[in-house]
Amino acid sequence: MSVSAPRATAHAADLDEVRDARYANPFAPPDETEAQAETRPRSLFGEILDWMLAPLLLLWPMSLAVTYLVAKSIANGPFDRALETDAYVLARQIQPVNGVAELTLPESTRDFLRADNIDSVFYQVLGARGELVAGDRDMPLPREDDRPQPGIVEFRDDMLRGNDIRVAYTTVEFPQTPGAQPVLVQVAETLDKRSALANDIIKGVILPQFVILPLAILLVWFGLSRGLAPLHALQAHIRARRPDDLSPLEARRAPPEIEPLVTSFNDLLTRLEQNMELQKRFIADAAHQMKTPLAGLRTQAELALRQDASAEVHRSLEQIATSSEHAARLVTQLLALARAENRMTGQIFTPVEMGEVARSAVRDWVQAALAKQMDLGYEGPETSQESVEVEGNAVMLREMLSNLIDNAIRYTPVGGRITVRVRRDVAARLVHVEVEDTGMGIPAAERERVVERFYRILGREGDGSGLGLAIVREIATMHGGTLTIEDNVYQASPRLAGTLVRVSLRTIDRARDLP
Repeated sequence: MSVSAPRATAHAADLDEVRDARYANPFAPPDETEAQAETRPRSLFGEILDWMLAPLLLLWPMSLAVTYLVAKSIANGPFDRALETDAYVLARQIQPVNGVAELTLPESTRDFLRADNIDSVFYQVLGARGELVAGDRDMPLPREDDRPQPGIVEFRDDMLRGNDIRVAYTTVEFPQTPGAQPVLVQVAETLDKRSALANDIIKGVILPQFVILPLAILLVWFGLSRGLAPLHALQAHIRARRPDDLSPLEARRAPPEIEPLVTSFNDLLTRLEQNMELQKRFIADAAHQMKTPLAGLRTQAELALRQDASAEVHRSLEQIATSSEHAARLVTQLLALARAENRMTGQIFTPVEMGEVARSAVRDWVQAALAKQMDLGYEGPETSQESVEVEGNAVMLREMLSNLIDNAIRYTPVGGRITVRVRRDVAARLVHVEVEDTGMGIPAAERERVVERFYRILGREGDGSGLGLAIVREIATMHGGTLTIEDNVYQASPRLAGTLVRVSLRTIDRARDLP
């Protein structure tokens, strides 16, 4: 006892942990709690906040880069105009003297060109033969095809003594010396003053943003909290409802963005209520239909116990066997119908070869057909290699075929013929599963009613329960198929018609699915 008591305590503690984990997510199935906890999505607030703040934080450095480029462009404007003016001034001071270009620039003007910094402004004048007339000898030259026309100033970026420079250049032509090369005039300056001006501009823009950005984040946070307030109110309202309260929510009082969600939730409540009513009605109907065979079983059992004659006992036992078989078949059909109707539980569909399912179902009912001297046959695709696959549940599809064959055997006279056929409609990408018999047929006016549960045609012989075609319809609907009931004309004169029941399902086209 001293050893088992701690084990029992530990086991109870484990059960408590499992129970607490289960109630942590009441919407998940008990065996999927841990998986749901691992893959739980983020909150809507965090998701929207990320999508709002992430672009803001990403665009902020991009805006700084664009602002810097704009600031540089703005800074280049006045400096380029000053360089252009200097180039024009130098060009006008060049005069031909004895066929040679000379710069008649006063010394004070030359000093003015370098008034700011002797190493920041440069100029150069090259004569008609490429000789240096004035200025800096080591200034880079433009390409021959880039030399502008006389009187036109152009700009370029270049390097001088390891520094980036901005160069304004033009040419001067002397009409008095035909054939001579135009004189080249260049004025350049470093980019220090331009960069300093651009930095001043960007500083004036960035500093206010350091104050505005945190305020924007706070405003986004506050606005998002206010915007999600209706969701929190809706959540609190739903949590406060009673478990049995399936009345719809007031969609018109919700914001327009949430109204579709509330409408969909109301539709879900409506479907849930209908499903619950359906289940209740199903249980009631099933219980009602099971009363007769079970009551007969009990009566015959009591009768068998009271009789002394062995013959009577034998007959009672036969009745018991018959009633038991009927009850078992009814229970089986009721369970099949319940599984087929409960389509909201998420069936897992896999590729199913309908030819194999049909052959297997036919084999199951061969003995029952032979007992009534019936010819039960199967017709498959034209070639044995041709596969007819559908996405579905093999167990439910086999149950569907079993109910069709069972119905055909029950309502076909002794010596009749039943054919199970699987054929493919390539053009429509469908497979037709057909069961035709030489029975009494179903009148056209009754074909919409016979698919209802427990409905039987008045005056029709047979020990069926009225569930077979209802199960077939539910399974076909579950697989996205259709159910059709037609006549099976098997004799032209006189014209006799049995029943042809067709279930059409969409096939898997392997050729189209290949990449």
